Amino acid sequence: MTQSMTAEALFAQVKQMPAKERIKFFSLIAINAFQETDYTHEQVFGHLRNATFSAEEAAEFLEISLPTLRRHVQTGRLKPSSIIGRSQLFSSADLRLLKQKINKE
Repeated sequence: MTQSMTAEALFAQVKQMPAKERIKFFSLIAINAFQETDYTHEQVFGHLRNATFSAEEAAEFLEISLPTLRRHVQTGRLKPSSIIGRSQLFSSADLRLLKQKINKE
């Protein structure tokens, strides 16, 4: 008997992957699953609208190093949406805004 996997269960496993493997995984998906040109950004990434990201994930999203991310936090250019223990979490909305600013520079 085969058991089907839910999207949520798969996503939980993907989040456990090292960053380089996640990049390969999403590249494979993009190449093989999204060949249609009529997918909107909302359809593909809408579920992440209210997501929070760790510092490592935020740096990866912004395509900057972790020390550079820390400098943005120290200068007040980026503020964590929450702090749990010693871990800072960043909202996807704040990260998108900062990425836009970085890309304009």
